[in-house]
Amino acid sequence: MLLNDTALIYGRYLRQSLRSRFALLFGVLTPLLYLLFFGPLLTHLPLGGTGSSWQVLVPGLLLQLGLFGALFAGFTVIIEKSQGVVERMRVTPVSRLALLLGRVLRDATVFVFQAVLLVLAALVMGLRAPLAGILIGFVFVALLTLSLASLSYALGMKVRTPQEFGPLINTVSMPSMLLSGLMLPMTLAPAWLDVLSHFVPFRYLVDAVRDAYVGHYAGAHMLYGALVAIGFTALAVTVGTRVFRTAGA
Repeated sequence: MLLNDTALIYGRYLRQSLRSRFALLFGVLTPLLYLLFFGPLLTHLPLGGTGSSWQVLVPGLLLQLGLFGALFAGFTVIIEKSQGVVERMRVTPVSRLALLLGRVLRDATVFVFQAVLLVLAALVMGLRAPLAGILIGFVFVALLTLSLASLSYALGMKVRTPQEFGPLINTVSMPSMLLSGLMLPMTLAPAWLDVLSHFVPFRYLVDAVRDAYVGHYAGAHMLYGALVAIGFTALAVTVGTRVFRTAGA
């Protein structure tokens, strides 16, 4: 029953996304602009790690795609509440967990698709990375999307208006981007800032994907990144499911 309900909700929201092709492609625009206008500036700079500047920048842009896109996913729940969609779903026998999983799996599908487009553009511009590393990067994007979208939907169920939701998300997203080393490795930062960045879980995901892009699959970065990604996803889905159940979604 859970699988059937999840597939039903997933199909509903995926069809909505496919009908809005402009929004589907527009979502990858910001990281693509970073790739086109920021990437060439790093070509001959020492970035404090192994691999080329593209192998440093592209993993960060992939996770930036998941970070910002998934965090703002909760806006749709707020809109659905105002339109009565959530109220109508309350009277159906569909599993509350399926209502969450269908949404976040749709988001993961969309952002992995956008990540593929971003990597293809990066390959044209000069990125060289092993296929296994690229695929690992897509897995991390999917896990990051599942976790952050779950929390975003949970927050969307709690707040009443987009005006409440937006500032809360910005408060989380900007420090997360700056302290996780999405643009540049945190090893370039002063010691105090590097230490502070270790309290941001996204840092471990960025380090893991950068290792994957240079072919290092068995190091500490990969281990810590995988553990943080899986643990954070499990925690976020649990929190999101509990909110959906108590809110009667």
